[in-house]
Formats: sequence, structure tokens, C-alpha cells
Amino acid sequence: MEDTAKIETTGLNLYYGDFLTLQDVNIKIPEQNITAIIGPSGCGKSTLLRCFNRMNDLIEHTSVEGSIVIDDQNILEPNTDLISLRKKVGMVFQRPNVFDLSIYNNLKFGLRIHQMLNKKDEVMQAVRQGLEHVGLWGELKDKLGKNARMLTLEQQQRLCIARVLILKPDIILLDEPCSALDPISTLKIEDLLRVLKQEYTLVIVTHNMQQAARVSDYTGFMYLGKLIEFGQTQQVFTNPKEKLTENYISGHFG
Repeated sequence: MEDTAKIETTGLNLYYGDFLTLQDVNIKIPEQNITAIIGPSGCGKSTLLRCFNRMNDLIEHTSVEGSIVIDDQNILEPNTDLISLRKKVGMVFQRPNVFDLSIYNNLKFGLRIHQMLNKKDEVMQAVRQGLEHVGLWGELKDKLGKNARMLTLEQQQRLCIARVLILKPDIILLDEPCSALDPISTLKIEDLLRVLKQEYTLVIVTHNMQQAARVSDYTGFMYLGKLIEFGQTQQVFTNPKEKLTENYISGHFG
């Protein structure tokens, strides 16, 4: 049985000025799964990821064609509310981007921006749930007033994930979320992602093919702005349909 698509792009082209960065990308990303996007540097992986919450809008001279449908709504329509889109489609970046604030205020930040909760006890409950979700409550419950930049890189990345979760998104985009972490921390974040997919749709861009093979249910391989192949991870890695995919996975180029 095919999983229901949470995100579907049709004929997606993206230009930076005159340069065609994404070319005719058609992809169906299933809900409550982990989808990995792999491919060599500069192939358009992160650009595709940023399409799903329209972060590319922040880059000058960007234009997009085609459609990106999330829950039956084409998010490229001009009347799309970008603030609610980015609440629904959260993003975790390559390096943990904690604010120079206390752990508590890092988590409260999004709630304040989106005017979600005002009462102190409700905010505290949300903070606790966010930290519990990423396995940090036990470690940090007595340190909420400490500056978040004092945490280890792994804790900072977990905190960034908690900051997204606290806004109750449907989709979490992760752009190389483990590239700044050591191998043990990486495996811990991967374990966390496996837990999160029970409630959320996750899309992860990774350079690390072993990570894609370990953690994802579906994999898309991109090359020079095109989606070359998309399918269940096991099939893509063990029996790719395209020669280019096979060459990349077997290390002929990268």
C-alpha cells in the first residue's frame, strides 16, 4: 500500500536570476515517514528543502514555477500566509542556531512570535513537553535560566528541534542536521528522528549516505538540479533504477 503524500511538487522549477537551479522536480513525500534527499554538493538538495516552507523567498531574484501542494493547498499561491506556513513546516539547520538567550527563552521565542501561549504556566508546560520530546528535560529542567550556548552541540541541536516541535508543526525539514556533530551524537539524533516520525513528516537533506540508508524510509537522489530517482530507501540503495543513482551510491562520483 502506498503511503499518503504529505508534500507533492509538480513541474517545480526554481531560478536564481537566470540560472535554473531546480529543473522539473516532481516528488511525492509520504506523511509520517522520514524522506532523505541525497546527491553531490550543489545539486539543489537544500534549495528543494527550502521550497517546502518558502525560505527561498528570502533570497533576491528568486522565481519559482510549478506547484507545491501540502495538504491540498498549493503553497506557491500568492495569498499563502507565510507565517503560518513556517509554523506548520518547521526547519532545523545545519549548525545549531540557538539564540544568545536562556534555554527557557529560546523555547519561548517562537510561542511569543506566533502569539500562541501567554500564561506562564502554559508556556512552562509547553517548554517541558518540548524538552521531553527531545529527551532533554531530565538534563535541563534545573538549568532553564542558563544560556543555551553553554550546551554541547548535540544538546543545542536537540534544543533547536524542540523549538520547532513546540509550535506543533506537521512537517519538519532538517538541512544536514548532524554535519556539525560527532558520530555518537549523530546516532542519538537519528534515534530521535525515528521516534518523531510517528507523529511528524520529516524531510532530511544529508551528504552522509550511510545516514540516509540508516534513518530514512524513502530516498530521493538529486543531480544538477534534477530529481533523478525517488523510491523506498532499500530499493534505491540496493536496486537503483537509474545508472546515475547506482554510480553515485557506489562512490563513482560525489
